[in-house]
Amino acid sequence: MKILNTMKNEFEEIRKSKYFKYIVAFGIIKKVILLVMILVPLLSLSQELVIGEERVEPGIVLIFEGAIKDVIEPKSNNLSVEETNVHIEARVNWDSNNIPDGTPAGGFIPYLKISSIVLNEKTGLKTFIDLTPHINLIDNFHYARNISLPGEIDDLYTVEFKINAPHQFDLAFHKDWMKKFGKGLFKNTSFKYENVDFEEIAKANRD
Repeated sequence: MKILNTMKNEFEEIRKSKYFKYIVAFGIIKKVILLVMILVPLLSLSQELVIGEERVEPGIVLIFEGAIKDVIEPKSNNLSVEETNVHIEARVNWDSNNIPDGTPAGGFIPYLKISSIVLNEKTGLKTFIDLTPHINLIDNFHYARNISLPGEIDDLYTVEFKINAPHQFDLAFHKDWMKKFGKGLFKNTSFKYENVDFEEIAKANRD
């Protein structure tokens, strides 16, 4: 109890001191600096441009993104960071609500054929790419490709994604699924987004 009273008295003396506000301010600044040091690396790792987000039945969520170009293996069929501007991604997962019985919420949807057309709105030049399955420690399984933009990084682009369901020889369907959803996972579809600005992402680099 005596120690507690002593500490209390010492704090009162410090509080009355003309330097108290500077001590408090210094403590706050230290906390802010620590927070920035923690958050900045995390933000740089997760920096992504969300191009669009869609849902197709029976409960599949598609998120299309432009991410920072990355080192991808094998190099034989993936362009290097030096040869590209951005990393085009399609994250395709089950939704968490209104999904088929037995479906793992958030689970990755495999066996899809996804392609993208990137059109330079100023020049009309196009880039055609196939997105292949990738895995990392941020998004886990996803479809993606490093690409070189068909023009300058500060040009505006129209980006179209074409999503094809698994081929009949890639995925087999049980009777209970066919009874409720038919002989397919979903209907082939496409989504188009205009005035996409990749400049900030194209200028960024991963550590």
